[in-house]
Amino acid sequence: MSNYPSLLVRVTLNAETQLGPGKADLLQAIDETGSIAAAGRQLGMSYKRAWYLIDTMNRYFKEPLVVSTKGGKAGGGAQLTATGRDVVRSFRRIEASAAKAAAKQLSVLMALAAGKRT
Repeated sequence: MSNYPSLLVRVTLNAETQLGPGKADLLQAIDETGSIAAAGRQLGMSYKRAWYLIDTMNRYFKEPLVVSTKGGKAGGGAQLTATGRDVVRSFRRIEASAAKAAAKQLSVLMALAAGKRT
């Protein structure tokens, strides 16, 4: 079965900060890889872009979502904080709730667009 039409959820936190699937994916990738650079590579984004997104989120929330250590002999790394995990979990629940709420109307759209799906 096709994934179309699909629903994209983006939460506007303030005029400068949004939380959407891309940032949630980045946070999850950091949690999995222990590295901002590796997470960025996994998602096809530069380290600079990944760091900018993390910095934006870290400045918005009361507590940082990601903490990092500089490289050296032991190497650097990054990890999600408990707050970071809570943010990802909350966002994924919002996505799931929105998808469930929209499922019937998405089916109506699919029926109306029969033969036009790509």
